[in-house]
Amino acid sequence: MRPHAANWHKSSYSGTSSDCVEVADLVGGTAVRDTKHRDLGMLVFPASEWQTFLNSARNDLC
Repeated sequence: MRPHAANWHKSSYSGTSSDCVEVADLVGGTAVRDTKHRDLGMLVFPASEWQTFLNSARNDLC
């Protein structure tokens, strides 16, 4: 799947704030973009890197 055709969603932690990012699940990875500047592109991470980031973020919250 190409990132521009992906199903983008905001984090439920974002609430009504417009200062957040959107993520999209891709085959083999995840794309991330700024909600205020969608036209400036996105970062695409392989699945293993994205999982490492999520694990690290979860560990920091505990």
